[in-house]
Amino acid sequence: MIKLNSSKDNELDRSSGTLVLEEDPQVKEPPMYQVVLLNDDYTPMEFVVYILQYIFNHDHEKATQIMMAVHSRGKGVCGIFPKEIAEMKSHEIIKMAQAHEHPLMSEIEPLTD
Repeated sequence: MIKLNSSKDNELDRSSGTLVLEEDPQVKEPPMYQVVLLNDDYTPMEFVVYILQYIFNHDHEKATQIMMAVHSRGKGVCGIFPKEIAEMKSHEIIKMAQAHEHPLMSEIEPLTD
């Protein structure tokens, strides 16, 4: 609920038709999600590095580190984003992999504190 300032002068500026609020509205940060790559036995490591550089703008060294985490642990975090952006990037990974005939998969997971 929006409350108007109780001051007569500040309550409603009739000349401009604007309302003055008592305090700023509370803005909540969106929940964050991590984009995760899943390991498979067929996608070349070089392609995974390429994906990480192209979609997430990681440099070669960081992309290689993430690729090795995917390879050794079964999955690796590519980045953390609001839900809609994470979904878009995950979808882009899958589409690029399909276009290159690789079975690489991606998913998003809520970021836990």
